[in-house]
Amino acid sequence: MVGSEAVPFVKTGGLADVLGGLPPALARAGHDVAVVIPKYRKVDLFGAERVFHELPVWLGGHLHTVAVDRVTDRGVQFLFVNCPWAFDREGIYNVGNNDYYDNHIRFALFSRAAIEVARRVFRPNVIHAHDWQASLTAPYLKTSHSSDPTFFGVKTVLTIHNLGYQGQFALGLGHELGLDPAMLGPGGPLEFHGSLNFLKSGIVFADAISTVSKAYAGEIQTAEFGFGLDGLLRSRADVLSGILNGVDYSEWNPEHDRYIPRNYSADALEGKKECKRSLLGEFGLPEENMERPLIGIVSRFASQKGFDLVAEVARGLVDLGASLAVLGSGDPGYENMFRGLAAWRPDRVGLRIGYDNPLSHRIEAGADMFLMPSRYEPCGLNQIYSLRYGTIPIVRATGGLDDTIKEGTGFKFWSYAGHDLYECIRVAVQAYEDREGWTEMMVRAMREDFSWDVSAREYGALYDSLVKPAAGGVAA
Repeated sequence: MVGSEAVPFVKTGGLADVLGGLPPALARAGHDVAVVIPKYRKVDLFGAERVFHELPVWLGGHLHTVAVDRVTDRGVQFLFVNCPWAFDREGIYNVGNNDYYDNHIRFALFSRAAIEVARRVFRPNVIHAHDWQASLTAPYLKTSHSSDPTFFGVKTVLTIHNLGYQGQFALGLGHELGLDPAMLGPGGPLEFHGSLNFLKSGIVFADAISTVSKAYAGEIQTAEFGFGLDGLLRSRADVLSGILNGVDYSEWNPEHDRYIPRNYSADALEGKKECKRSLLGEFGLPEENMERPLIGIVSRFASQKGFDLVAEVARGLVDLGASLAVLGSGDPGYENMFRGLAAWRPDRVGLRIGYDNPLSHRIEAGADMFLMPSRYEPCGLNQIYSLRYGTIPIVRATGGLDDTIKEGTGFKFWSYAGHDLYECIRVAVQAYEDREGWTEMMVRAMREDFSWDVSAREYGALYDSLVKPAAGGVAA
């Protein structure tokens, strides 16, 4: 595995959850797995073993020397590319809202270093790259390393976590990457409307492409969600598949969640009512809301997440009889929208601006419903957490939201329109009045299984389809 972040070491988004959850699940299934990630300043490598002191990495005619440190966690080798000038910085990709000017060099170097790790430290059958930051791995392997016997028979997989982020840079910087200049010409594997595009190059060269839900694999082949790469993805549809992300039930499970006031399960639901009462108190909402449906929101406030629709219907859904517990941050306009809503109805709307992981657990446990009206959502995790907590999801039928929520475990709407969102919430609020039926829905939701072990079986089958049977066991 090659990727730019992984829990528990470093996280800025869902990519880290995948690289922290999928490899251990593959290891449990009998695969030999290593994960290559950069050694950032904020990564604590206490107790790590240095397995390579001076690993030579060539990039654009320049020799760089990096070290490689290893931490073994849950049966997986996490191998850190230790290159201080590139990764010992305040931020991961940026500082504030400003991307590092040399991100193209940083992550090109990272991809080259990952190939050197595969040659000298961990010999794989499959190199599985994630997102644009690792997308140059396959192009380098298929061009500058094509005659290296170390990699004869080695296959490559690229996983697209969110096609909206492609790693685009000025075309004039391409000479610094150490690739054939022809790849930078019009229509070349790296050229995209006059700029460099790392993700495009990975799509062109990977032996297999996956994305994080079956529905999203279809959506990215359309003009609406293809971000300009839909034609290329359609041309590679024969090697493109969708494998739903899993979740870590050791972290997200009401039976043993350390952040919630009382644990509960599908067989013993009593604790959920206590979690709701406690959450109302934490948000300063009156006790009378115990009898109303409490809708939870934990999100980045952005149009992609559907908050333009929420702004249309917010007052109306409160008038339906619901109350809200909201945690998030992002677009100042949406932050102010929620502030205004909380000022209008402080008895019905509780708001926290910011990021608070323990509170997000308590919202999952204490809310009756969870709202995710996204414009597009490659996979989504909170709706899966919500199922396990018996907190019924209300989602738009897109990407992973459509794949994970079905009739009987949640509520879906299809058209991206405020009135459709309002109607979906109205139906959910009405269903809540049938407490016996609602309890049955909660139990069905809590028994759904979206563990990483399920995803690992699908990835294992994908790896097996790529490597020759004579290769034996598969490593990623």
